[in-house]
Amino acid sequence: MSGHSKWNNIKNKKEKSDAQKAKIFTKMGREIAVAAKSGGANPDTNGRLKDAIAKARSYNMPNDNIARVIAKAAGEQSMDNYENITYEGYGPSGVAVLVETLTDNRNRTAGDLRHYFDKFGGNLGTNGSVSWMFDRKGIIIISNDGSLDEDTVMMDALDSGADDFSAEDDIFEIATSPEAFGGVRDALEQKGYKFDTCEIQMIPQNYITLTDEHDILMMEKLIEHLEDNDDVQDIYHNWEPAE
Repeated sequence: MSGHSKWNNIKNKKEKSDAQKAKIFTKMGREIAVAAKSGGANPDTNGRLKDAIAKARSYNMPNDNIARVIAKAAGEQSMDNYENITYEGYGPSGVAVLVETLTDNRNRTAGDLRHYFDKFGGNLGTNGSVSWMFDRKGIIIISNDGSLDEDTVMMDALDSGADDFSAEDDIFEIATSPEAFGGVRDALEQKGYKFDTCEIQMIPQNYITLTDEHDILMMEKLIEHLEDNDDVQDIYHNWEPAE
């Protein structure tokens, strides 16, 4: 659950191993449970839950799993202790990194993240140190198996309230404001579209391409360790790997 919201995110999702998928489903389940616990189990009246469900489905989390998590969350007292905390820092050569966490122990999480950044050539920063380099946007990505017409998808997206549409390599990316995201998602879903990505993300304003092999290795290791941490929900960065 990391990346810079470019086309290779789709490839990365589809290539996850079974173990990686299981970890992602666990994280998605926690996000759904916290949303259901805080705002009720009905996604029609709980926007945060509806967003979490849509995000989980874009990672191919089965509907049965989602339903079980929501049902269990009603009596789950431990969910009361979780809080969303975003950490900001720099990776090798000044790559900007945002890490969104859902944790029941902020000291543990902060310690783990500081260790990763220090170990792999970066440093954990203060609030606001890199977030100004990112824009919060709703991102919907649709793969085209050949049955979709680009102009039709574009018009459906823009008519639904999307801000931007782009296409490349049979991938359609639709961007919205955070406020319009839910309405655009629902409208496209009603038209029968299936989503590869459907979530609000932090999108970099500019990208960095690393050229030093050591920096590239350290950045890959940093992302790998962040992804493997149970408290980390999402990772955003402005590193654009060379083709």
